[in-house]
Amino acid sequence: MRPARRARARKLSYAEATRYLYALAPRGVQLGLERMERALAQRGHPERAFASVVVAGTNGKGSVAAMVAACLRASGLEVGLYTSPHLHRMVERFRVNGRPISRAELARRTAELAPWLASEAAPELTFFEVCTLIAFEVFRDRRCDVAVLEVGLGGRLDATNVGTPEVSVITRIAMDHADRLGDTLGQIAREKAGIIKPRVPLVCGAREPEALRVIRARAKREGAPLRELGRDFSARLEGDAFSFEAGEHALERLRLPLSGAYQADNLACALATLQVLRERGFEIPDAAIRRGVRQVRWPGRLELIGGAPDVLLDAAHNPDAAQALARHLAELRARYPRIVLLFGVLADKDHRAMLKPLRPRVDELVFATPATPRALPASALVARWGGVAVDDPARALQKARRLAGKRGLVVAAGSIFLMSAVRARLLKQSADPPIAM
Repeated sequence: MRPARRARARKLSYAEATRYLYALAPRGVQLGLERMERALAQRGHPERAFASVVVAGTNGKGSVAAMVAACLRASGLEVGLYTSPHLHRMVERFRVNGRPISRAELARRTAELAPWLASEAAPELTFFEVCTLIAFEVFRDRRCDVAVLEVGLGGRLDATNVGTPEVSVITRIAMDHADRLGDTLGQIAREKAGIIKPRVPLVCGAREPEALRVIRARAKREGAPLRELGRDFSARLEGDAFSFEAGEHALERLRLPLSGAYQADNLACALATLQVLRERGFEIPDAAIRRGVRQVRWPGRLELIGGAPDVLLDAAHNPDAAQALARHLAELRARYPRIVLLFGVLADKDHRAMLKPLRPRVDELVFATPATPRALPASALVARWGGVAVDDPARALQKARRLAGKRGLVVAAGSIFLMSAVRARLLKQSADPPIAM
């Protein structure tokens, strides 16, 4: 299916632009680089106009990307950041110097692309590929010095895996997207390791032996200098501050606004990445790193919104992330007399492995159905786990708040689509329709 040709004749509003882009969704996720490479050649290779950092991994890649971008920005560089999916608005995917592009800019760029996309010469790009192309053209036109690119799915065949980055990053490896990436850690690591390029430094935050073996072998084969978490660099949480060490270089008393002890590994990967960039000629002072770390914002990751009751928002959407959330809830237990889990999940996720560590940490379960065709109905979760089913996320939030009581805690997790719906409701933010890619 080619995009509708009517977009060729006129300007688009933001709503029309998002509908146009969403109309590409039926093409699904088609892993492969040939279409993207053809598109970039026809569009004048925008990806060659800036340096880049590519970040892959199962969990933590978004946080690492946000940290790297914040520190580069604090160093006085023009910095692009491309992430997915968005929480509330499509424009969140495309950031320059910490700010999303305007809705007017996205509408204009979509209208400009539409005639070319409808032509016979253009490859039939997927939704994510078109978004990636838009990101590259934004970063080129805004004269970014460097862009931080979060891989969408896998790595080897992801649309972001084009060109040659200054440094590649692989964060924690865990089970997720087994239908596409493989059903063992080794197979998943092989797909993530596809971002490793010949002689391009690699920062690796994976700790799992099976994954590490694959990543080490690929790095050796490509001649890519490898820096490993726990061997070449590390970070730890000490009270309410982090410290970082990499050889003789150390930074102490770093103030990171993101919650969770697991952020130590993410911060370590980000700072090791910055160290590599320094060695490759980028001016990144320690003072800028401190300032950048303080300025990191990454909503929806153990984000606490105060109220009566408080609500904790977390994008945990696979078993590994659920275990990290469970550990955090164990730390919070003394503060809250009642904890209620508001949970919704996509049908292709392993909800049993996700709820197993979470169930003992909460007092009540409220299940909702995320607003996407891929969602598992709340009633199916109640049949397996008990609790209460309230399909609509907004009404489910009301139910969870009543069960928690004014001094309790509601935890919204299981799917980024449920979490973002709850967040928009709490903060009274308008939102675009969800899209699961």
